[in-house]
Amino acid sequence: RCYVQADRERVIREVEGVLGELRSLPPRDGWFTEIYCRRSRFFQPKNGARIEAMRERVAAMDLDPDVEAIVLVSLMEAADRVDSTCGVQMAYLKGWAPRSFNDLELRVPDVLNGEGRALALDALDAVRQGEWDVAYLDPPYNQHKYRNNYHVWETLVRWDEPEVYGTAQKRVDCRDYDSAFNSRHRIADAVRRIVRTVRARWLIVSFSNEGYLGRDELLSILREVGEVRVTAHDYKRYVGAQIGIFNPSGVKVGKVSHLRNKEHLFVVGRA
Repeated sequence: RCYVQADRERVIREVEGVLGELRSLPPRDGWFTEIYCRRSRFFQPKNGARIEAMRERVAAMDLDPDVEAIVLVSLMEAADRVDSTCGVQMAYLKGWAPRSFNDLELRVPDVLNGEGRALALDALDAVRQGEWDVAYLDPPYNQHKYRNNYHVWETLVRWDEPEVYGTAQKRVDCRDYDSAFNSRHRIADAVRRIVRTVRARWLIVSFSNEGYLGRDELLSILREVGEVRVTAHDYKRYVGAQIGIFNPSGVKVGKVSHLRNKEHLFVVGRA
């Protein structure tokens, strides 16, 4: 994962120089290209090989950690613009997405002036690290794990050539990763522990009406710590739902029950 806490004024000139060097590299067809372009089809080989060459060069450069983080964000965003998925990496499209034919393009990411703080921690450990004016909580809704959804980015950042499995060539640690937020029976207690522990004047909690917790159940939990207001926003469901249900052979086998969902936004004011 990339967590960036850099000060733009301090690092941006070096970032621009590194990105300029990376743009000039010839492609490198190796492990990443084999796994994510041939064994699976997340990227066209022409772009996979460029991603691989750039990431290998970054690994050899011994960059300032803040510079490296921004460069990796640039590479990840560039790869995301030419992938062949519906937005997450549980699977890839049967046919190449039109954007996958585009050439990889590095851009300078948006970086704010001033220092920040980024934490790569379990959520319950992270909320114990300080006090804030506002805390935004966006937990998983159901059984779908964030790690599985974005496993290619995990590998791109770690650059560790993990053992992989399945059609989507997921990292093997996806099998072992466990979170209470992905459990129908444990999620209520997990949310309750987070909202009781976090030290913030305001909490903003986002949760879908397709999640394991219903609106009223989550409202009851949040009212234990403060006054709550709720708004609901109607959205198209994820792109996979719009496309339909297919078996592993690519044959459409089912009908999607609904194409819209609601995202509830809970705003909690604490005394």
